This record gives sequence, structure tokens and C-alpha cells, in this order.
Amino acid sequence: MDTDQWEGAAVPAELAEFLREAAEYRPVLLAGCVCEECGGRAFTIWVDDTAGCAGRGCVRCGQLAFLADSAEVWVDAEPESAECPCGGDEFEAAVAFSLTADGSVRWVTVGLRCLRDGAVGVYVDWKIDYAPTDHLLRAV
Repeated sequence: MDTDQWEGAAVPAELAEFLREAAEYRPVLLAGCVCEECGGRAFTIWVDDTAGCAGRGCVRCGQLAFLADSAEVWVDAEPESAECPCGGDEFEAAVAFSLTADGSVRWVTVGLRCLRDGAVGVYVDWKIDYAPTDHLLRAV
């Protein structure tokens, strides 16, 4: 993983602030989503809040990727396309990993910033109840 993704370098400032507030200022690591294929930062996003998973498709090249441990539950999930209240469906995306005292990931929170109107929001989050969790930090 590109280390400049950590602590908000690839995360728009307003989305980083929003995600820290959403995490109620618990210790978090923020990772911006960047397409590994073309470096694009605009995505269509699919989420299932019940199953706790999210996937993204790069607007520029079409590369698909799962976020965190989403691949493990995707086949049983019913993901829906994320859409902003303004009707926009292309986003900048970031993941906030809430950490326990020992540094393990406890919550995964996916935040999006609409490219049409700039609105930010949390579109899905889920609890992690297993260890180790280091692999989650590489899947954004």
C-alpha cells in the first residue's frame, strides 16, 4: 500500500474531518481510495449495510476492488449502488479504521464525497470481531 494514503493524504480534507467526527474521535487510521491500475480517485460504490461490505469501481478504467474484508461476505450480500441525495453516483472514497488499544481494527467506516455537489457522508460501516486484522489496512 502506498504510505501517502495514511492519515488523510489521499483523503479530501472535509471527508477526513467528517470521518474523524463519525468515529467520535476514537483512534483511527484514514486511507483514501486510489485505483491501483490507473491512479484514479473517482469511483462508483456498492454497499450493503446489513452484511457490512463495500466495493468500488474506478470511473476512469473500470478496475473493481473490495474494501477491507468485503470479499469474504460479498457472495451472500445484496449490495446496492451508492447515490448522493443530489442524484450523483460518482465519489471520492475513504476508509476509516477505528482501532482498539492494542492497534487492532475494530470498526470499518466507508465515507464518500460526492463529485457532483461535494456532500460527504458515511455510506456503510461494520464491526470487526476477529484478529489479526492487519490485512484489512491493505484493502482500500
